Amino acid sequence: MVVSNKMDKTVVVVVERLVRHAQYHKYLRQRERYKAHDEKNQCQVGDRVRLVETRPLSRDKRWAVRAILSAARRSPT
Repeated sequence: MVVSNKMDKTVVVVVERLVRHAQYHKYLRQRERYKAHDEKNQCQVGDRVRLVETRPLSRDKRWAVRAILSAARRSPT
């Protein structure tokens, strides 16, 4: 899910996954943040996207947006 699109041609994507604790068998939510290349600046905050690994594009950016799976709901203002 896209959480920031303030940079030019770059979005910040949060990937959440559930991991089971080895000893207590409780499920924990782990989050990782990735910076991804968005060539056409199409992504908006709240969009669900598919990422693909690429060559290093900058110090932090090693992913690119392949597709927007679902767009965020926009509230009419």
